[in-house]
Amino acid sequence: MLRIDHIQVNYGSAPALWEVSLEVKSGELVAVIGPNGAGKTTLINAVMGLNPVKNGQIEWEGETISKLSPHLLCERGLALVPESRRLFTGMTVRENLELGAMHPAARAARERTFEHVCDLFPAVRAKLDQVSGTLSGGQQQMVAIGRAMMALPRLLLLDEPSLGLSPVIVVEMFRAIESIHRSGTSVLLVEQNVSRALAISQRTYVLENGRVITSGESQELSNRPEIRKAYLGI
Repeated sequence: MLRIDHIQVNYGSAPALWEVSLEVKSGELVAVIGPNGAGKTTLINAVMGLNPVKNGQIEWEGETISKLSPHLLCERGLALVPESRRLFTGMTVRENLELGAMHPAARAARERTFEHVCDLFPAVRAKLDQVSGTLSGGQQQMVAIGRAMMALPRLLLLDEPSLGLSPVIVVEMFRAIESIHRSGTSVLLVEQNVSRALAISQRTYVLENGRVITSGESQELSNRPEIRKAYLGI
């Protein structure tokens, strides 16, 4: 489905990712974990065409997409929920959600998808006519995920969806991510809440200093002493 093959991404002349390879198969929920500054956001933004790839390539269903712009990637079935949500805070919740359904296929299914999003996040349904900037952080994150789902993604890319949220809302957020995955959407999850990420994903890549240092089945990784010590505090 998604194949990242030995990519390098620079910020100016300084490399941020070196020789990074990663794969998400159809129907998978794959996590990327690592410390602050490891390159996780750089990686997910590169997939969505927001960071240019200097070397290597990114393929989506056999097509090289490394040079495509984000709106073309969205039409092909990828959608990103960025770190810090990036809602249009002066617009209502309803308007933010509708902006997610811009390409023709998404517009055609907008009413059905809108109901699906509201079923997924009942708190969003209750706030549809409220200006999104007045919502709590957790509610804004729900809207951000809902907006991405309005694009009918086959692969949902999530960048730190639990960042800054209360423990109660984190539990709700991960339940929603699991529900999205069970409904048939593949997920690439970048997350600092390592225990939660390992618990819901099938496979995990560990990124440090711009490189993938290890990867494997999430359950197996969660039992490795070095992972337990470095990321789980055990």
